[in-house]
Amino acid sequence: MTIPIQMSLHGFIAAAPQINFTSNGGARFYARVGVEHFRKETDGSFTKMEPTFHDLVAYAKTAERAYAKFRVGDNFVASGYINEYELDRHGQAEAREEFVARRIGHDLARTRYEVDRAPSRQPDPPSADLPAGKERAPVVGL
Repeated sequence: MTIPIQMSLHGFIAAAPQINFTSNGGARFYARVGVEHFRKETDGSFTKMEPTFHDLVAYAKTAERAYAKFRVGDNFVASGYINEYELDRHGQAEAREEFVARRIGHDLARTRYEVDRAPSRQPDPPSADLPAGKERAPVVGL
C-alpha cells in the first residue's frame, strides 16, 4: 500500500489572522504567512534570505480551530493544496494563489507547548474541511 501524502507548507503567521464566513455559512480562516529561505554556502554554512509571503486559508472546523489557536509570530506546519484563481483588479484579471490547509498545527521544532491527552470528541469527517464545490485532490504515490 502506498503512503498517502499531501503538499505541505511551513512558516510563520505574518499578520493578524481573520475569520469570515462563506455564502453558505461555513467558517473561512485567512492569514498572511511568511516562509523563511536559506542559501547553503560552499563552506557548509547557511545564509538567511528574505522571507516570501503568501495567503493561507482553511475552512469549516479547521478554520475555527486555527483562528482560536494562531497569533502573529506563531510557527506552523500545514498540509493541503494550492488553489489558483483569478482576481478582477480594476478590470484586469490577476492570477493569484493560496494554500488551502486541510490540517494545520504549531511547528513543534519551534514551539514550546504541553499536550492535553484528555479524551476528546471524534474528529470531523475529512469532507468537512473543504469549501462547497471543491473535491479532494488525488493522492500522488511514489
